[in-house]
Amino acid sequence: MTAPHLAGTHPLGKLTVHRLGYGAMQLAGPNAFGPPKDRKAAIAVLREAVEQGIDHIDTSDAYGPHITNEIIREALHPYREGLVIVTKVGGVRGPAGEWVPAFSAADIESQVHENLKNLGLEVLDVVNLRVMIDPFGLAEGSIEAPLSALAELQRRGLVRHIGLSNATAAQVAEGRTLAEIVCVQNLYNVAHRHDDALIDELARAGIAYVPFFPLGGFSPLKSRALDEVAARHGATPTQVALAWLLKRAPNILLIPGTSSIAHLRENIASAALPLSAEDMEVLNRIAAQG
Repeated sequence: MTAPHLAGTHPLGKLTVHRLGYGAMQLAGPNAFGPPKDRKAAIAVLREAVEQGIDHIDTSDAYGPHITNEIIREALHPYREGLVIVTKVGGVRGPAGEWVPAFSAADIESQVHENLKNLGLEVLDVVNLRVMIDPFGLAEGSIEAPLSALAELQRRGLVRHIGLSNATAAQVAEGRTLAEIVCVQNLYNVAHRHDDALIDELARAGIAYVPFFPLGGFSPLKSRALDEVAARHGATPTQVALAWLLKRAPNILLIPGTSSIAHLRENIASAALPLSAEDMEVLNRIAAQG
């Protein structure tokens, strides 16, 4: 039994995935723009992830743009049975790599077709609508128009399941009145816990919560508490931060990203890290301490 299996499973609509997956954002160039430094290494990481038992890969055609999906196709197509690829629509890249909201019905359909083409698929397993009212963070506002456009593509058979990304609790509530939402993907980690109440609400409804930047993203997590717990277990602070997320709630699915096989294996091993009640108490103080 490989480590991802030790994390257990959770539904994504009618699909089921192991709770430890892989985020492909780092397979493109810096800030998910342009080509990777080493394309062969990126392909090797993807193949290793699948060989290790990972069956949930998170991506977007905006990474590169197009490059990450093309690498996924080159590395893994034809896809292994049971492999679930989750992608995102709602934003595209400008000429300098800037994130540009693309929320019209025509934009949403175009992005779905780009993902299908570059991944080599006839239907997308899960498509998250990335809320881009503010490209740099959460912002309130109705998502009815773009979500309705995505739901229409689902009715046409191009999309199996729909999720939301970068969404406020109010937008999640609105979204659930417009479509069946199978997952929510937001910024969350041991130090940034603004979605605690939302996670618990989604858990009661059987909806997956997928934290992006589980290790802090562009500002990596640093904490004496992480260091102390890691030393107690002979682990790394990164492994502890991931293990905390897996223990935080049963509906949390992890998609840590890396372009390194060694780091990939380190992340996978976090699924087998046994955190005690004492460990959790220490780690739970991190957010309160800022």
